[in-house]
Amino acid sequence: MNEQQRELSKQTVPRTGVKKDFSRYFQRPSINDARKRGREDVQVHRDFAIGSSMKNIGRGKTYWIQTYGCQMNEHDSEAMQGIAEELGYAKAGSMQKADLILLNTCAIRENAENKVFGELGRLRKLKLNNPDMLIGVCGCMSQEEKVVNRLMERFQYVDLIFGTHNIHRLPEYLFNALMGKERVVEVWSAEGDIIENMPRRREGSIKGWVNIMYGCDEFCTFCIVPYTRGKERSRMPEDIIAEIRHLQEIGYQEVTLLGQNVNAYGKDFKDRDYTFGDLLSDLNKEDIPRIRFTTSHPRDFDDKTIAALSKRGNLMEYIHLPVQSGNDEVLKQMNRKYTRQSYLQLVKDIKAAIPGVSLTTDIIVGFPGETEEQFQDTLSLVEEVGYEGAFTFIYSPREGTPAAKMKDDVTEAEKKDRLQRLNAVVNKGYKRGSERFLGEVVEVLVEGPSKNNDQVLAGYTRHQKLVNFPGDSSYAGKIAKVRITEAKTWHLLGELVDEHA
Repeated sequence: MNEQQRELSKQTVPRTGVKKDFSRYFQRPSINDARKRGREDVQVHRDFAIGSSMKNIGRGKTYWIQTYGCQMNEHDSEAMQGIAEELGYAKAGSMQKADLILLNTCAIRENAENKVFGELGRLRKLKLNNPDMLIGVCGCMSQEEKVVNRLMERFQYVDLIFGTHNIHRLPEYLFNALMGKERVVEVWSAEGDIIENMPRRREGSIKGWVNIMYGCDEFCTFCIVPYTRGKERSRMPEDIIAEIRHLQEIGYQEVTLLGQNVNAYGKDFKDRDYTFGDLLSDLNKEDIPRIRFTTSHPRDFDDKTIAALSKRGNLMEYIHLPVQSGNDEVLKQMNRKYTRQSYLQLVKDIKAAIPGVSLTTDIIVGFPGETEEQFQDTLSLVEEVGYEGAFTFIYSPREGTPAAKMKDDVTEAEKKDRLQRLNAVVNKGYKRGSERFLGEVVEVLVEGPSKNNDQVLAGYTRHQKLVNFPGDSSYAGKIAKVRITEAKTWHLLGELVDEHA
């Protein structure tokens, strides 16, 4: 913890509604300042503990955590749930019945922020009916100065505001809010240390998230993440492996390795030469049946990583590889640090090393200045790669990013039209990706009954294809062999294979 964090850790703000200057608490995102940031002052702490004075402060009370955004936010919520239950809170049956409500927010797009503010407006009535209820806003939105200022001025019934770097201080925040009746505001602009051994309440018992690193140093011009999540900080490999071994011992069948730029793992190590490819090779020797990862950046997808994935075993033949655009000029404006040709060469190398691999991607349409000809380059790249799925988005400006200052001369009508045309091509890829498994016997990790029929099971193949097939609940949590009998665009239908026949 640096001096700024030590000072901020002592601060609380009285719930008086008096307007104050909070400028020293927060730091406006700056591309120049962020690019100059170093890797110093990041330490690993394995001694997380909740003070005796805070134990049981939630006894007899309930909590609800509403999560927005990516898998990293979901993973953060698992830690906050674990902390809440260590404090004595029990999970509420619904938000309306909770004594503590935390909104774990996402800042990646304006629409995500609008959802949070809309939810806060609805929570005002709950707060009026139950003044002792605590309402907190945390996550990526809290790392934005403009958001915190708005929360302070217009949502004075919000009791807790904290960011992405200081989740481990949640016990102190709740203690101060409950015992001191204070509004607690603590947002660290500087990144926190790596905190191991926080309690965690995971959702489900078959598939789990395992964070391997924090932050991002890529600085894509459209993305707010480097400012809300900070610089890249990698967990020690021994801590990651120990966590995965524990999950395997208690019955988990699959883990997904998480990072804002997961394959940049290890680049920040000063005392060892150990990268993402090394981690995958070590995990390939572990007994956990399945390992996936998200999200990777094409620039950091090196030969060592490809070689590790080619070993298969518990490393799945599925890679999410965001391209964002198929045009070199747009990629340059996005600061993606690769070209169309280098991306296509990477795809070629991956397919050569891992025959049959499934590739999916992220694509943005309507980036400032994108012409119809440049958009056509994206369509042709989608066809050439043969993606089997994609997350597609209309460009959304984020205040504080370089792209937000660019002239946005693509009309809303053009953006919507391009998205529709792109999705038509992407959907053909979805269908082709399904049809190639028709008649094949695949391994399906069964998650349980489908949402629409208790007599039908649902699960995913190694290639991340959803499969529905008749069966009973005894298969849940197991890997079953299923013959694919019908290929839909979004899922596959199949039948169990009798291995003893």
